[in-house]
Amino acid sequence: PWKRFGALGVLHCNLDADQYETDSKLQEIRKKRGYSCQDIITVSPEKLPNYEHKIRSFFEEHIHLDKEIRYCLDASVSFDKRRLLQFLRSVDIWVKKGDMIVLPAGSYHRFTLDNNNYVKAMRLFVGEPVWTPQDEQHIRIILRITRPFVGARKQLHHSEVFINH
Repeated sequence: PWKRFGALGVLHCNLDADQYETDSKLQEIRKKRGYSCQDIITVSPEKLPNYEHKIRSFFEEHIHLDKEIRYCLDASVSFDKRRLLQFLRSVDIWVKKGDMIVLPAGSYHRFTLDNNNYVKAMRLFVGEPVWTPQDEQHIRIILRITRPFVGARKQLHHSEVFINH
């Protein structure tokens, strides 16, 4: 099922989440792709301050100017990514323990927890983390700028891989 997400620019690999602190494959990916910063977030009513507010904001569709890189360390979560060429349709991407995904910069998305209301994830960044989702005005500007390049972006993402073996 992951191959069909590649057409949307979503990258995926599966790693050993139980060994994330010492996983050489994760270290190789980080080095090769320039993921220089990371943090670990636990999203649950017990662990995340201001949980109700934050979970609502995660579920609101938004975009970021940078790629969104997430590595699921425990439980599962659903990312809902809008298809660029079919504005009213979206696809659900179920991410489970061990899955690392990269959503392309400038793509509409949101996420929700499964019925367990819990996920532990590593957030990775190229450079300093940027947490600000873009508002509607910025979204329109980004779409105007990126729309002519949709075909080029598709080709680029099809050729991207986490590690060449």
